[in-house]
Amino acid sequence: MATTYNNLFLDTRTRLKKAGIESAQLEAREILCYAADKTREQFYRDMALYVSGELERRVDTLVQRRLSGEPVAYIIGEWEFYGLTLDVSGDVLIPRMDTEMLVERTILRARAAGEEARVLDLCAGSGCVGLAVASNVPDCRVVLAELSEGALRICKQNIRRTDMNARVTSVCVDALEPPSSTLWDFDVVACNPPYIPTGDIDALDVSVRDYEPRMALDGGTDGLEFYRQIASKWKNAIRLGGALIFEVGVSQASEVEKIMAENGFENIQTTADTQGIWRVVEGTINQ
Repeated sequence: MATTYNNLFLDTRTRLKKAGIESAQLEAREILCYAADKTREQFYRDMALYVSGELERRVDTLVQRRLSGEPVAYIIGEWEFYGLTLDVSGDVLIPRMDTEMLVERTILRARAAGEEARVLDLCAGSGCVGLAVASNVPDCRVVLAELSEGALRICKQNIRRTDMNARVTSVCVDALEPPSSTLWDFDVVACNPPYIPTGDIDALDVSVRDYEPRMALDGGTDGLEFYRQIASKWKNAIRLGGALIFEVGVSQASEVEKIMAENGFENIQTTADTQGIWRVVEGTINQ
């Protein structure tokens, strides 16, 4: 019997659901759009049309990859974050909703800093934080700083994809080392660093442990290594009155507050994400 796009979508959703994938509906749609090379609008428009056997086989191959643990974002090579569709690969973490609060706090700080505010996205990964800020604060300047060559490649692709070459640049930087003299006078440094304790990585879900870059996950023995190094070594990159804003892992907020206070940051505040988890810690340099 001939299969329609709608039948194939429902079958795919059922397979994913049976495997315990929570966002089965969204993922089924993304896999079908990718396999058929259709936009979502085209996909919904064509729901009643019949699909080819070749497309069914292609979808089956992609679903098998997903069922073996590979995240759908890596399968299709892109993901949505804060209103932007961005390239992703196995060299970068997949942008997550958890990180939206870091973006929101950075946007507020960048707007408050006034015209041509300078923002640094440190440990930028795909560049999702810096690009989301740039798209929402039209006159700010953003630098995406990353150590991984593969991640820098994705940053450059996403700068082009979002058409932000005029205001966003990318640089190769080791966040654990002091910044060069060319990286200075930022109004806001936003950072979503690796924060999983080394010993916890093996217990992560297979989709994270086996597919996302370990370099972007491993925060050292207690998960706090990057917070310590950045809070102490990157102060000079921030202008007086400027802010350092961190995303933190579950139950890390109070430790990161302490680290920032020990390094001379003031007006330290913590904000919860939409799940009620204390997710963002920020402080200012006032002297």
